[in-house]
Amino acid sequence: MITEPYEDQGGSGADPTALPAAAGLGLLAMGGWLLTTARPWQKPNHPVTLGLGWTASAALLICGLVLLSRCIRSVHRSGEAPYE
Repeated sequence: MITEPYEDQGGSGADPTALPAAAGLGLLAMGGWLLTTARPWQKPNHPVTLGLGWTASAALLICGLVLLSRCIRSVHRSGEAPYE
């Protein structure tokens, strides 16, 4: 676990998980937007078009969720047991 502030760690001091976390949130937003635009109950379309839209939005949502969960795991991972 990191116990010292970013300024004392050396190097650039930037959070290495900031960019992947932002990309994950962006993918979640794009997937959600695409999912709301591909609603079959508002505008009937060809089944292939609807299937492609739903598949693309599901892929974006899953990729965003994976990126975000990896960042959360790397931030909350501890390298040592604190109570041993």
